[in-house]
Amino acid sequence: MVDAFFANFDLASLAIWLFWGFFALLIYYLQTENMREGYPLENDDGTLAPNQGPFPLPSAKTFILPHGRGEVVQPTKQPEQRDVAMRKTAVSEGFPFEPTGNPMLDGVGPASWAPRRDVPELDGHGHPKLAPMASVDSFRISAGRDPRGMPVIGDDGEVAATVTDMWLDVPEQLVRYLEVDVEGAGKRIVPMTFCRIHADHVEVKALHAAHFAQIPATKSPTQVTLLEEDKISGFVGGGKLYASHDRQDPQL
Repeated sequence: MVDAFFANFDLASLAIWLFWGFFALLIYYLQTENMREGYPLENDDGTLAPNQGPFPLPSAKTFILPHGRGEVVQPTKQPEQRDVAMRKTAVSEGFPFEPTGNPMLDGVGPASWAPRRDVPELDGHGHPKLAPMASVDSFRISAGRDPRGMPVIGDDGEVAATVTDMWLDVPEQLVRYLEVDVEGAGKRIVPMTFCRIHADHVEVKALHAAHFAQIPATKSPTQVTLLEEDKISGFVGGGKLYASHDRQDPQL
């Protein structure tokens, strides 16, 4: 008799070892693809970290953006160049930094923002997702209070502005921002998540009245870019800690 092919070979063992090899290559591929943004790793002060991990950076890949917005190459392998108005409180890494100027305007700590693209976010059809309600005829308020015309009051109890419009996320059919008119400073938009609508006024506890004029303005009266959204949200959110000195004191 002639031995059959693989007669004395453990096919089950081969199958399991092939699976483990495939799984190891899959982990390697997914991890390196995950390192296209946010790498190389940096220390708190922006210098390159000595320990970059066991996986190398992937080779550069060009991504074609939809709706004719050009191309993006990742990874760039270039550390972010940005002067941050903060200083170390200790020599070792991992200790908190403290602001050296106005943290809400400097964009540090909880008021920080990311350098996103300075273009509006688009929906699946290539149209800007966010738009003032006044420019969208197909929307109306079907329930709840209409805040337009109400005064806006900061956490200090002072009237800061007047609501003039609502900015909608058109595809999601949600109110993302309230447009407010600040006397002497013009119009600003405030994230809806920081606004509390009462029967006769709108309250924004994250800010004091004097801060509303410092909210970053949009370049266009009908559009807001990704970068502007990040700066606005960072400024208002940073007020939760930096709007007054007593908020920075220990709470326990």
